[in-house]
Amino acid sequence: MSLIFQKVREQLHHRLPFVCYNKPNSDKIVAHFQKGATLFDLDYNQCGFAFVSFDNQKRYLFPETHSDLYFETISESDFIFENTSTTNWSEADKADFEKLVQNGVDAIHQRQFEKVVLSRKETFDVGTFDVEMVFKKLIFNYKTAFNYCIYHPQIGFWMGATPEQFLKIEEDFIKTVALAGTQLNTGSEQVKWNNKEIEEQQIVTDFIVDNLSLISKKVTKSNPYNIQAGSLIHIKTDIEAKIENHSDAEKIINLLHPTPALCGFPKLESMQFILENEGYDREFYGGFLGEWNKDYLTFAENKSDLFVNLRCMKVENKQISLYTGCGVTKDSNPEKEFFETVNKAQTIKKVL
Repeated sequence: MSLIFQKVREQLHHRLPFVCYNKPNSDKIVAHFQKGATLFDLDYNQCGFAFVSFDNQKRYLFPETHSDLYFETISESDFIFENTSTTNWSEADKADFEKLVQNGVDAIHQRQFEKVVLSRKETFDVGTFDVEMVFKKLIFNYKTAFNYCIYHPQIGFWMGATPEQFLKIEEDFIKTVALAGTQLNTGSEQVKWNNKEIEEQQIVTDFIVDNLSLISKKVTKSNPYNIQAGSLIHIKTDIEAKIENHSDAEKIINLLHPTPALCGFPKLESMQFILENEGYDREFYGGFLGEWNKDYLTFAENKSDLFVNLRCMKVENKQISLYTGCGVTKDSNPEKEFFETVNKAQTIKKVL
């Protein structure tokens, strides 16, 4: 048993908070083990690990000053897993989600908003849950993702493998991405996108660039390109901005979060539709998380590395709640959108 996961089990037994994570393309696991059970609010001047909800109302920090830090190098010998997954789903769940998507499409045609991201929660029982095994399976399967597990007695136990950067802040530079559009990776060199996915991704790009321009006089973006995330392919645009001082980061986070990739556009109108129609609380699904004011692999300060909380699950009372969503525009097909969520769910189901 690794030292980090021995400590994880101790923290869980004593109901003490912790976070473990593995950054994209890294062979290191970093862990923050909090010494007490206090729930700390996010402080823009402290260093630690941030965990923020979808609606931006729950903003928490695992502060470095109240934590013991552990580091561990991943050994290839850890990876001796067989992957199994299931694509089981019920007709009732399918019908409910297709109705939700159709309501979203109807609202778009009624000009309530241009895009909305709709999601569903799938809950199922698990007999036993080995956190070390599941976490190492995430790392093995998703080397380019941000893999994490988080526990706090007042927040719950969350795990995930997210492919999407929210913000990278380095001194006076902000880096982010517009990631949207989804299709299964068939292995073909020629990836074709229809107008729905292209439009969906462009809405995200425009929103980010327009809002960064309110803070920065120098905003640049790449051309859209394809990126693989597990068994899926998305459209991605890299975006950078120069800021005058580090304190502008707080304004930028509040302007951007949640982006149209997780909420919709315009933000307030699509958010209202989600809260009134989805029928459950997303909590931290669609929020963001990551290193806050310090790079814990180099210990360089004034650096934040934040990711959108996608491809995630909440573990509670021998049950797992799995969260998946899709972007809905005027051209969305409800059945296709449902099966997009089924495909995304395989990211987590593959490791359980």
